[in-house]
This record gives sequence, structure tokens and C-alpha cells, in this order.
Amino acid sequence: MYSLIHHGRRFVELQKCHNLRIFVQNGFAFSNSFSSAIVSDVRLRDSRKGNNFTVSYLVDSLGLTKKLAQSISRRVSFEDKCNPDSVLSLFRSYGFTDSQISSIITDYPLLLIADAEKVVGPKLQFLQSRGASRSQLTETVSKVPKILGMKGDKTISRYFDLVKEIIEADKSSEFQKLSLSLPQGSKQENKIRNISVLRDLRVPQRLLFSLIISDHHVCCGKEKFEESLKKVVEMGFDPTTSKFVEALRIVYGLSDKRLEENFKVYKRLGLTVNDVWELFKKCPGFLVYSENRIVQTFETLKRCGLLEDEVLLVFKKNPLCLRTSEQKILNSIETFLGLGFTRDEVMMMIKCFPHCVAYSEEMVKEKINFVVKKMNWPLKAITLFPQVLGYSMEKRIVPRCNIIKALMSKGLLGSELPSISSVLACTDQTFLNRYVLKHDDKLVLKLMAIFTKDRVL
Repeated sequence: MYSLIHHGRRFVELQKCHNLRIFVQNGFAFSNSFSSAIVSDVRLRDSRKGNNFTVSYLVDSLGLTKKLAQSISRRVSFEDKCNPDSVLSLFRSYGFTDSQISSIITDYPLLLIADAEKVVGPKLQFLQSRGASRSQLTETVSKVPKILGMKGDKTISRYFDLVKEIIEADKSSEFQKLSLSLPQGSKQENKIRNISVLRDLRVPQRLLFSLIISDHHVCCGKEKFEESLKKVVEMGFDPTTSKFVEALRIVYGLSDKRLEENFKVYKRLGLTVNDVWELFKKCPGFLVYSENRIVQTFETLKRCGLLEDEVLLVFKKNPLCLRTSEQKILNSIETFLGLGFTRDEVMMMIKCFPHCVAYSEEMVKEKINFVVKKMNWPLKAITLFPQVLGYSMEKRIVPRCNIIKALMSKGLLGSELPSISSVLACTDQTFLNRYVLKHDDKLVLKLMAIFTKDRVL
């Protein structure tokens, strides 16, 4: 195991030396280990009224962005503020800051519909009665709020202590080993030992915590965990990224039989074994889909007008297109056709940017209408640069386009609108250098005010 840890650490150092970009994805399933009280309280209301109220409440009470609030409203919904207000008041009474409360609700919104007095309160009181200081309680719970959804005092204590120790150890200027005594019981003993091994590999806190409360049981094994971890490290996954943990979860969960079956399916469709493993390194999640889903997606894309070689190209570019259902793909194509694109243009966009068929109709229409009607770029510009559909309206499209409109109104860009890619494809710094910072100081201040106004950072 020491050589494995050394291998993982060495990989991280090599990544740093080559200045490779480290990124984080949000694909982890979270714990469903709710207490029976929380389960009985969970009533997701799908009505439009409930969702609208939820979004407004999250924005007004917690200061969340509308986009984040809408995302949370798909996980929890309520039609009055009585219960949510009680939960927020309870957290404030225990010394949680507004920032910590926002973090808790963002990560674990089901707490808003839990009974503050009978469910959440007693657990906070129990943790405090065990000797946790106010700062330890607030910091630990805000890092892993799902602890409040676990069953039984022993389980809550065990996970709270482990999370607290990791937090305290990570505050040290020097890397410290965990000294928490291992509880009796094979699963818990394995879990804590395996979490410690992952920590030694420098897996970040937030990713360790997602595994601690996960129901996937990745860290509960011994021999299988070690074998899976060895495979993932040897394949070159960076332990500091979420992709490493996702790959570990998938390798651990798939049997040799299931792997063999999937490889046979992909081979029939024209992929080699090396192709499959390369795609796994790119997007680990694609390997979990069933034969029916794989074949269905390939056949759907072919029926839409792509040739077999083009379907393979789309799949290699974005293997997670398997997440998109047959009906979703067909609906997306109809949306594009309804907006004025030809079928050939839609196929061109899919080949260039396969993820374009995964977005909601509302999002696609909003972005295309803004780009075409507000900015006067032609539809052809989107055909040639469909990546625009993947950019955030709040963070990129609107702020940058406001700058372009301001410069056009002053006659500083000539009579022709810049290409959509030159405005939206570059980094913020390149955009500012290209369109803002080259002007006189007075104009720069005005343009920066436009650029940062209502911009979500």
C-alpha cells in the first residue's frame, strides 16, 4: 500500500510540474441515509407554484443566485416558509453564519423540509453535548451536512469525529496522520482505514467527505478496494480531482462479467479495447450504461441523419452523450429546427458539440434568442460555434455582450460586429485585453462597471 501511495503522490507532483489544469466535476451521488423522521417529512411538490415559491425563498432568505436556487428547487420544493424559517433560525441559534447556512442548504436542501424541533435540533444538541465546541460543530456540519441525516447516535458520532479530525489535521502546516481509533466492526473499520489511505494520496477534503457519507460502499471493502485503487492509480488518474473518485467508484462497482459484456457491445459498434479505456479516462461514467442504452443512443443518432462513422466521432468526442435519452435527443433536434436551423445545420452542431442535445428547450431558446435578437449574430454563427450553448448567461454571455454593445454604440468597433467566437470563446483576461483595457482610463472604468454589473462570479 505504501508503494501505491508513493505512486499517487508522484503522479500529483508530475501534474504540477507540467502545469496541467485540475478541475472538479460534480457527479457524485450523495447519501440516502436519512433518519426515518426525515424520510417521512420529504414531500417533493412538483407544482409550478411550489417551485416558484422555493426559488424566491432561496434567493431572498439565503442570497443564492436564481440559477442555483432553480437547481436546488429540483431537489426540494415547498409552498410556505414556516418550516424552512424554523430550520434556518435553528442553525443561527447554534452559531452558524449565513455563509455556512447557505453552504449547508446548497449541499443538503432536504433539511429545509425536516422538522427543526424533532429531527434537526436533537442531533445538533447531541453533538454539542458530546463536547464539540461551537466552532467545531458549525465547521464540521457545514462541511458535511448530511451527517444530520444519518441514523443513530453512534453512527452520527463516528462520522462527526472522523470529519472533525480530518478538518483539524488538514489545518496543520505539516501533513498529519489520522489518529482516530478504529471502531469495531469490519465495514466501519475498513471505511476509516480506506479513507485514511485516500487522504494519504492527497485526495481533497470535499471528495473524501463525499465518500464518507456515500451509500456506494466503495470504502467498505478491503481486498477489492485495494485492487480497484491500484487500477485507478496505474491508469494515471489524478487523486486531486473528482474524476479520480468517480473512476474508483465505477471500477469498484463493476464486476468482471459486466465489464466484459460492455466491451463486447462497444467492439460491435466499432470501438477497440484501447478506445474504450481511453474514453474511460476521459469520462469514467460512460462505462456504467447498459447494452440497451448504448445501442439505443447509437441507433437514435443514426436515425437523426448521422452516418455510422459520424456517430462514432460524436461518441468519442463526448461519451457522456449516453446520458441523453432517445426522446431528449429527438426533442432537442425539433427545438433547433423550430428556431430556424436546417437539419443539416443541426447535424453539424451535434458533430461539433454533441452536448448541445442535452440542454433544456428553455435554456437553448434563451441563449439563441439573446445572441440572435439582442446581438444580431446570424443563426449561421451558432451553427459554426455551437459551444456558445454551453456558456453561462450570467457569467459570460451577458457581461461580454454588454461590453460589445457599449463599444458599438460609441463607434469603437467599426461597423461590423466581431465574430461570436472572438467575443465568447476566450478567457476573461483575453477578452478584457482585447476589448476593454486598451482604452483610456476613464472609458476602462465605465466598461469594467458594465462588465461586473450583476455578474455572477
